[in-house]
Amino acid sequence: MARLTRPPFIDPTTGIAYDAANSEFEGYLTKQSMWLRDWRRRFFILKGSRLFFAKTPYEAPHGMIDLSRCTTVKSADLKSHKKHSFEISTPETTYLLYADDEKAKDDWIGSVGRAIVRCSSTYVSRGQTAQGGGNGGHTAQNTDVYDDDSDDYSNSSNNPYFND
Repeated sequence: MARLTRPPFIDPTTGIAYDAANSEFEGYLTKQSMWLRDWRRRFFILKGSRLFFAKTPYEAPHGMIDLSRCTTVKSADLKSHKKHSFEISTPETTYLLYADDEKAKDDWIGSVGRAIVRCSSTYVSRGQTAQGGGNGGHTAQNTDVYDDDSDDYSNSSNNPYFND
């Protein structure tokens, strides 16, 4: 049995086709339109550093947010006046979206946040080398292992990250 594949996103400005199949995370969100400011339910597809959106899961995406240009993803219930909402910000644009429930909102913020971090020039995964920086462009071996479950951010009295 043949599996249905999603058509690619074609950038209307450059004509470049972006593969939107085999996503890392996907699902429905409601997005505020850029021009009319009304709210429209769209199917979002996170793949690498791009967040695509389409009317349905099987249609070609008609829009894309380049997460490598994003500066923040954060809760926006007060700003949007909608429950379960969050914003994705670039230097030029802020996208307002909301999920069906708080868990979905948290999952989207986490997934988009990780994608933004992966795009950042300071992110180095295990076994990779860091490029550039203040070392004259030479590569430097990353000797620190990043540990998500680290106690660096624990709320203890000896921790410099928290105020008393």
